[in-house]
Amino acid sequence: MTALRKLLHDDPLIEALQADPASAPLGSRWRAFVDYAILLARSPGSVGERDIAPLRNAGLSDRGIHDLAAVAAYYNVVNRIALGLGVELEKERPVN
Repeated sequence: MTALRKLLHDDPLIEALQADPASAPLGSRWRAFVDYAILLARSPGSVGERDIAPLRNAGLSDRGIHDLAAVAAYYNVVNRIALGLGVELEKERPVN
């Protein structure tokens, strides 16, 4: 979350995203990104054009959609490897 804090500078939003990303107060563009990432994490086999359409409506090109899918998938893979190996997370350091 440290990187997200540096990017957003909005602790209440970050806390809302941590608590429940599906209901965090986001604008329509960010909502499309987060909803797609959640779907890709939970039900990747169910993703279809109907799920990609909101990303196109949010202004993403095919390359942007690819990049979003790649980043979301990468985090899922890394998290599953870490969980599968019993890796413990480092404690967050205060942001300066």
